[in-house]
Amino acid sequence: MKALGYSEQGPVTVAGSVVEFTAADPQPGPNDLLVEVRGVSVNPVDFKVRANRPPPEGDPKILGWDAAGVVKAVGSDVTLFKVGDEVMYAGEFTRDGSNAELQCVDERLVGRKPSTLGFADAAALPLTSITAWEMLFESLRVDEGGGEGEALLIIGGAGGVGSILIQLAKALTKLTVVATASRPDTIDWVTKMGADHVVNHRNNLAEEMSGLGIAPKYVATLTNTDDHFDAIVEMIKPRGHIAMIDDPQNVAIGPLKMKALTFSWEFMFARSLHKADDIIEQHKLLNRVADLVDQGEVVSTANKTLGALSEDTLREALEHQSSGSAIGKTVLDGFSGA
Repeated sequence: MKALGYSEQGPVTVAGSVVEFTAADPQPGPNDLLVEVRGVSVNPVDFKVRANRPPPEGDPKILGWDAAGVVKAVGSDVTLFKVGDEVMYAGEFTRDGSNAELQCVDERLVGRKPSTLGFADAAALPLTSITAWEMLFESLRVDEGGGEGEALLIIGGAGGVGSILIQLAKALTKLTVVATASRPDTIDWVTKMGADHVVNHRNNLAEEMSGLGIAPKYVATLTNTDDHFDAIVEMIKPRGHIAMIDDPQNVAIGPLKMKALTFSWEFMFARSLHKADDIIEQHKLLNRVADLVDQGEVVSTANKTLGALSEDTLREALEHQSSGSAIGKTVLDGFSGA
C-alpha cells in the first residue's frame, strides 16, 4: 500500500518530515477493522511527534490520528461493524496512523461516519470530538442537559477542539458558552460555531470576563495555559473546574486550594493507551456525534481542504496547522481522492 511517514526527526520543513513509501498491507487482529482510508485531517500531535520523537529504524513511521473510510475486512471477534460500513475514528497513539491507503484500528475506538458528510469533512471530527466530549462530560463533569445558570470559558475557541467543544456545549447542555478569539476571522468563526460571547485572549481574561459580568464555573484551556493561568484562578467561581490539553511549563496548582478548585488534564489517547475497561466509550460517543451531525445540531469543523494525500499536500497541511493561525480543521482526501 501507499503510505506517508517521516524518516527524520525535526520540524515539518525538513526533507524527511513527510516521505511517500510502499508499506505492507496491515493485517487486522481479532478486534480490528481494516479500513480503506478515504479522508484524513491533521492535529497538533502530528507535528509534535515529528519534532520530538526520532522515527524507528527501517521504514518511515506512519502518523495520522484522524480518518474516515470504508471497512474492507474485519477481525475474528468484531461485532460492531461489517465490511462496507463507512466509519470515522482517531485510532491509537502507538499504532501506525491514517496517512496510508489502509489502516487497522480497534473497533471499540470507531464510530459510524455521518451519512450527511463526505469522508474528508467527517475526518475533521474524531480526535477533537473525543477530546471535547471527554473534557466536557468527564473532566469538567458537566451533566448532559445541565449547566443552567453557569458559564463555560473556552480558551482557544477557534482551534479544532474549541470549535467542536462550543458546539457540544450548546447542543447538549444549558451552559452559557464564552470563547476566546482575537482576530476578526477567528471571532467570526467561534460565533458561527455558536458561542454566546467572545472575549479577547490577548488581553487579561479576568478583566475581559469581568466586563461581561460573568464568572465561569468551568474553564477549558486549550492553548497558552501558562499565559492565562493566574487570570483563570482569579476569575473562576469557588469549587469550579479547570481542564486543559496543552503542556504548560509554569503552572502551580497551590493557588487552587483557596477556591477548592478541581484541575485535570484531558488526553484522548489515555483509554486506548492503557486498554481501559471502558474503552468502548469512544465508540459510543463518536456515534452520538454522528447522530448530532445528521440531525443538524453539529457541523463539521473542516475549514481548509487541500485535495488528495501526497507529500506536498500533507506537508502544506502540517505547516498550516503548526503556524498557530489555523481555524477549525484542515482536511485531505485519501490517496485517490474521496
